[in-house]
Amino acid sequence: MKRRNFTLGLASATLLASSRQALAQTWPDRPIKWVLSQPPGSGPDNVARLLSDRLTRAWGQTVVIDNRPGGQNAIGAQAAARAPADGYTFYFATTAALVTNPLLFKQLGYDPQNDFVPVAFIARSPFAVLVSVDSPVKTIEELIARSKADKGKFTIGNEGPRTFSGMIARLFNARTRAEANLVPYANIGVGTQSLMGGHIDALVADLASTAQFAKQGKLRVLATTASSRVAGWDDVPTLAEKLTGFDMVGWFAIVAPAGTPKPMIERVNRDVNMQLNDKDVAARIGVIGPVVDGSMSPEAVGVFLRNEVSKWRDIVKEIDILPE
Repeated sequence: MKRRNFTLGLASATLLASSRQALAQTWPDRPIKWVLSQPPGSGPDNVARLLSDRLTRAWGQTVVIDNRPGGQNAIGAQAAARAPADGYTFYFATTAALVTNPLLFKQLGYDPQNDFVPVAFIARSPFAVLVSVDSPVKTIEELIARSKADKGKFTIGNEGPRTFSGMIARLFNARTRAEANLVPYANIGVGTQSLMGGHIDALVADLASTAQFAKQGKLRVLATTASSRVAGWDDVPTLAEKLTGFDMVGWFAIVAPAGTPKPMIERVNRDVNMQLNDKDVAARIGVIGPVVDGSMSPEAVGVFLRNEVSKWRDIVKEIDILPE
């Protein structure tokens, strides 16, 4: 009886392995959907569309971008979490959706740790402190000095206290002991227009959304928020050069609804990394702003996410934001 049970178990395992291999070989046989929490034309959207175009050609099936902006990323995250775990829906997620939102909001309508499984890491997305090209402020040191001299009058735009740019601005204020007035905007696009219109003195924003204006000579990048200088922006100092340990960089990662078959996760990871390691793809994403990293396995992405949760838990405590 024991031998019979062992034989049946071995046969079942072999059958399961064969079915998974067959699944990986036939996938995809219909269009794949990538859900985004950001609107068309945003930094994450631009990166996702560049990759989706390449993968559409590689897979022979269309990769459809499904933009679901709003609700502090919750609308898109909820839609992805509730999608069938059949390997045809993935979530092109940001730091906010997977890490900081659970620390800032009591009710999200989704659980990043239990509703998703890691698939692939895309890129790190540095943020920056910017001023208008017409601003008399030329350096980050001058900005700090001005904000201290004009207590409460020097204004720095951001997307609000519970957003990535808002938390960066708040941490910047705390660590420099600056007293800038932090002005929230509905989105970075509105804040950027306000900065160029002379309605605020400075702006904290992601490079992916503002790089084009800096390269057009409309904005001046005073500093980036990465721990080391950003490729393509080598002449721009980092805040870490002024504030030791200052490292607040957003990122993009692909996750899938929990329960998505492992062969599909591994296939997407392999093919996404292959695209990211293509020099042309990496260069085109670099022009948008983010810095690609096509080296992580799904397991490595999981470890990275857990480390990010720990890091951001400490930051949220430092800037004294309680979940609401």
